[in-house]
Amino acid sequence: MEIFHCLYSYLLAASMFILVVSAADLYSEVLLSLKSEIVDEYNSLNDWSLPSAEIPPGKTSVCSWSGVTCDTNSTNVIALDLSAKSLGGAISGKQFKVFTKLVDLNLSYNSFSGQLPLGLFNLTSLKSLDISRNNFSGHFPPGISGLQNLVVLDAFSNSFSGSLPADVSQLEKLQTLNFAGSYFRGPIPHEYGSFKNLEFLHLAGNFLSGSIPPELGKLKTVTHMEIGYNSYQGSIPWHLGNMSELQYLDIAGANLSGSIPKELSNLTKLESLFLFRNQLTGDIPWELGRISPLSSLDLSDNHITGSIPESFSELKNLKLLSLMYNSMSGAVPESIAELPSLETLLIWNNFFHGELPQSLGKNSKLKWVDVSTNNFMGTIPPDICARGELYKLILFSNNFTGALSPSLSNCSSLVRIRLEDNSFSGEIPLKFNHLSELTYVDLSSNKFSGGIPKDLSQAIKLQYFNISYNSDLGGTIPSKTWTLPILQNFSASSCGISGNLPPFQSCDSFIVIELNMNKLSGAVPVTISNCHSLETIALANNNLSGHIPDELASLPALAAIDLSQNSFTGPIPTKFSHSSTLQLLNVSFNDISGSIPSKEIFRTMGKSAFTGNPKLCGSPLQSCSRSMAMFGSKHSGKLLWVVLLCIGVVMLTTLSIVAILYLRRGSRGQWKMISYSGLPQFTAKDVLRSFSSAESMDAVPSVPSSVCKAVLPTGITVTVKKIEWEAKRMKKMLEFINQIGNARHKNLTRLLGVCYNNHMAYLLYDYLPNGSLADERIEMKDWGTKYRTVTGIARGLCFLHHDCSPAIPHGDLTSNNIFLDENMEPHLAEFGINYLLELNKDSFAKRETGMYVCMHACMPILYMLVCFA
Repeated sequence: MEIFHCLYSYLLAASMFILVVSAADLYSEVLLSLKSEIVDEYNSLNDWSLPSAEIPPGKTSVCSWSGVTCDTNSTNVIALDLSAKSLGGAISGKQFKVFTKLVDLNLSYNSFSGQLPLGLFNLTSLKSLDISRNNFSGHFPPGISGLQNLVVLDAFSNSFSGSLPADVSQLEKLQTLNFAGSYFRGPIPHEYGSFKNLEFLHLAGNFLSGSIPPELGKLKTVTHMEIGYNSYQGSIPWHLGNMSELQYLDIAGANLSGSIPKELSNLTKLESLFLFRNQLTGDIPWELGRISPLSSLDLSDNHITGSIPESFSELKNLKLLSLMYNSMSGAVPESIAELPSLETLLIWNNFFHGELPQSLGKNSKLKWVDVSTNNFMGTIPPDICARGELYKLILFSNNFTGALSPSLSNCSSLVRIRLEDNSFSGEIPLKFNHLSELTYVDLSSNKFSGGIPKDLSQAIKLQYFNISYNSDLGGTIPSKTWTLPILQNFSASSCGISGNLPPFQSCDSFIVIELNMNKLSGAVPVTISNCHSLETIALANNNLSGHIPDELASLPALAAIDLSQNSFTGPIPTKFSHSSTLQLLNVSFNDISGSIPSKEIFRTMGKSAFTGNPKLCGSPLQSCSRSMAMFGSKHSGKLLWVVLLCIGVVMLTTLSIVAILYLRRGSRGQWKMISYSGLPQFTAKDVLRSFSSAESMDAVPSVPSSVCKAVLPTGITVTVKKIEWEAKRMKKMLEFINQIGNARHKNLTRLLGVCYNNHMAYLLYDYLPNGSLADERIEMKDWGTKYRTVTGIARGLCFLHHDCSPAIPHGDLTSNNIFLDENMEPHLAEFGINYLLELNKDSFAKRETGMYVCMHACMPILYMLVCFA
């Protein structure tokens, strides 16, 4: 018997050994099976392979594989981290049943798609499941309640649809639940009020509707709740005031109505309250002043009435107070100026009146003050920049009077100052040699005097300067004004400025120069030729004289010129006839002579642009005599023969070149043109001819397509992108291009047209001169600009993914492909181009939808704001 007993023990031990070895081998088998399902374009899992050396008994080789973590004995896989490896494809999930000891699974920041695999719910030991920032779609499958050890469930930014899963509320250990940034519909399940240990709840950025369930007020352990960017009905439940541990509450952009419940004042640990962009009405409850930890309060963009509660004087930790875009009134309480932590005060577009508290800025480190579009009066508080941190001061469209605060003279932190449309007076005290960070100054429509400060040229970061409509300003234009290195807009119309225009020494950055209705005299300096980026110059109603310089007519980007009501003499420079950008030339009421150039653009300007010049003729004015029409001299006959001879030579040369090009490229097929909304019906010849002055399309041969800027007939400036294709794929690619061309949204760069033949296409896009977010000169220091930029990007993406049918994938969302227009509004560029290039290959990858940032998602916006900081 003893022999049999020993034999039995030996066999049992051997079988257990075999099972351990088999289990260890099984890990490598199932992970390789998982790898076979994954699309791994960048070979991120290249080390997932069986080793050549023998593995010790009971051990597994996968412990050294990237993303794999084993227990201390190297026998079980306890964590699998595949985050941010550029992986994609659909996962079956059949492999997960092997990972009985798996505690942590992270698939975030990839492009996994399809249904969420049910096999995930077999991982009963799992404590953390992160599938965020992917493209899992369809309904969230039932069965999550089987993961009773789960503490963290992060499904943020996917493409889930249907209802929120109610059974997730059965996870008693769950502390973090994030279902934000998908397409869940319907109401928030009332079961979500039954979590026992939940601390973080994020449901923002979906299509949730219905009423906010009052059961959420039972969540006694939640410290952070974001449920905004949805479309609820009804008001904020007062029951939320029972969430005793809540520190962060965001229900912004949620279509809520009614008044703000006073019961929210029971949230005695609340630090941030965001209820902006709703339909809230009524007064702000004075009880909110009891929430002493409150540091951020944003109630903007609602229909709130009444005044700022005096009880806010108790909010000693308040840093952000945003009440902008409401219907509030009354005076700003003096106690607001006493708040020691206040940094941002945004109360613009209301009906506030009276004076600003005169101690504003004295007791706190103010950084951003915007009280514009109200009815404030009086002067700027003298200590508004006392702490030296104020970088944005916005006071426009009020009734302020008096001189500017002397403290602004040395406020070196200032980046943006807007005081237009008030009644400020006296000399401008700004010392630009101390304001090295200043980028934007608007002092227009006031009563300033004493001239433009002489040291303006020392504001080396200045991009926008407007002093127009200060009729008593006087003085001259400082001599070094045009040397400012990045100044784009200089406006000083109706200011009583006299003297000559200073030489344009290095004005390459200037886009707009406006000096109408002044007392300027002398000639326009020929150094205007240095202003290569100039698009608009307005010098009307001055005493300027001399000829219109040919150098002005040679500027490559000039579109609008107003020289009316001056004393210019001589002819209109013939070089204007060759300008492809010119849209308006107003020379009315001067002493211009000769004939108006015969180019069609001059006829479309109308008589008003040329009237008041008795010696000027030609369409659209009266026709010129024969002698004047032919160069206006007695030698016109000889000149005519010379011109005809030159024309003959040019035509012969052109025909020869065309013949050579035809022989070289005849096999490429005839060029055709498709124009979309916003582009005149140009012919292919019109477009191709405009490329002659464009930068070489082959400047960057290492990339599949190259880009340049070109000017089309009528002066439209476009960005041109070259795409090469094979004739057999042209039809399919054109169909997709047509889809891109018909996509119209304010945050998309418009595709205006496509010029193509059998072998290539030129895509014509809107040209946006302010560059991309990747440009080093683009600075976004203020929260408002960042917010507007990010939401614009999100709206553009949401349009591509939801309003286009079929959806258009972006495919390459980077800062290089986000361009800014003249109002700094973001426009997505290059959307669909990667997919278009894939269509030209023998086998192209499945469309990626890139849905993880959409206009409804709150957290993506916050993350991107951090990136811009």
